[in-house]
Amino acid sequence: MYLGPVLVTFAVGAALIALFFIPHHQAQVVNAEILEWATVVYAFALILGSISLWNTHARKVRNRIEGWPFSLVTMATLVTVTGLGVVQGTGEGTVVYAIYQSVNAPLASTMFALLAFFIASAAFRAFRARNLEATLLLVTAVLMMIGRVSIGEFLWPGFPAFTEWLLDVPNLAAKRAIAIGVGLGAVSTGLKIILGIERSYLGRSN
Repeated sequence: MYLGPVLVTFAVGAALIALFFIPHHQAQVVNAEILEWATVVYAFALILGSISLWNTHARKVRNRIEGWPFSLVTMATLVTVTGLGVVQGTGEGTVVYAIYQSVNAPLASTMFALLAFFIASAAFRAFRARNLEATLLLVTAVLMMIGRVSIGEFLWPGFPAFTEWLLDVPNLAAKRAIAIGVGLGAVSTGLKIILGIERSYLGRSN
């Protein structure tokens, strides 16, 4: 039933992999041209996302599900901002720009401010020395907090350099290990999609 989309996915994925490793100038031009098509895909994905958002909230409003007034506000905002953006654009001086600066930006700042309390709560729970790993995390966090402020250098002049070593050696090694793991996972997922093993993006898992 989904043979067509699977074949298209395989052909495009295999072509992009081959073009990436072919050093010929013409091959690289074709590769860059295909990658620019991704912008068109993004545009269609944005349209599909907007339709999905509208349908989800329209169902809540139609069935009067709890919180439906918020869904009504979301739908009105979606239509208003999209219409204004299409008519006036999104540059500085437009209504959409003013809405973004006066509504979206403060809301985003508020969300990040609230995140600080959640992070503090999570850190309090994680830093309890219940086992060896938690103890190491607790000791490292305390050393980092002391070493990154003035009192750390006052207690021991080598504290700043020690914290820099913690950041540049163990921390960076762990971050690179995670990045390598994420990269291998992305390659594995990409190969599964190209080969038709992973088909959940078609709406079914087999």
